[in-house]
Amino acid sequence: MRILFINNDGGGFADHIDVPGGQSVQELFQARLKHANPRNYLIRVNRQPVSPDQILQEGDRVSFTPTKIEGASA
Repeated sequence: MRILFINNDGGGFADHIDVPGGQSVQELFQARLKHANPRNYLIRVNRQPVSPDQILQEGDRVSFTPTKIEGASA
């Protein structure tokens, strides 16, 4: 199935990608941002914050936005 994936990490990009049916948001995160900690990201589907176990649907708009910038002081 096809979704719009928006990665706001670093330079950022957006692209339509194919994902397996039944894939969760957490599985997509692990596949796309292998070494990142999901607790450091605001994860949204169709502009709404979601739980990691939410199953993706055809046409969803998924965005991963970092909440912590490496090297920035708190």
